[in-house]
Amino acid sequence: MKHVVSWIRQCDAENFERVFSNYPDIRVWNARVEQVDLQRMNGLLLSGGSDISESFLNQTVSDKRLIEDADPARDAWEFGYLPNALSAGIPLLAICRGLQVLNVALGGTLLLDIPGHDAAKNENIQELRYFTKTAHNFSRVNSSHHQALDKIGNGLFVEACCASDAVIEQVHLDKYPFAIGVQYHPERDALYHSLFDAFFGTI
Repeated sequence: MKHVVSWIRQCDAENFERVFSNYPDIRVWNARVEQVDLQRMNGLLLSGGSDISESFLNQTVSDKRLIEDADPARDAWEFGYLPNALSAGIPLLAICRGLQVLNVALGGTLLLDIPGHDAAKNENIQELRYFTKTAHNFSRVNSSHHQALDKIGNGLFVEACCASDAVIEQVHLDKYPFAIGVQYHPERDALYHSLFDAFFGTI
């Protein structure tokens, strides 16, 4: 059996459990509630969640109110493990906050508050514009976030942005076996099964 590690909030668990049930040969560990032997992990799923704590960002935060519901324990775990995972070349899927964590870990910065990106939630209504041909092309997505990528982290390649305001919505890590980051929430809709198939298929 292959092993994937993540940090999944209780409010997201049901959606992810429904996704994981399609891959019975892969065990997904939740570091939020389980002790994980990281040496055994074959993949990393960076899921959605609260804002990254100010102390982990590569930028000055002029208004502390822009950082909402930060979880320093989660930040310490994800930013502590991610460099090791990348060095090992294990497959990586980064979702919403996870995309932001990946970007910051690679030296990037964030737009700390953006308008108009919190309405989609469970509806695929936000139109995307793609810059390159990709196997994972969704014309409309269910983005729900108030922060986004600004300066792009080292090695990240932008695949798609929001059609209306150019906010970055999808990237991949260049010259890496498999690392995709999306600002939307593929765990919430069967529309995105191909993305999980690709991720788990490389484990």
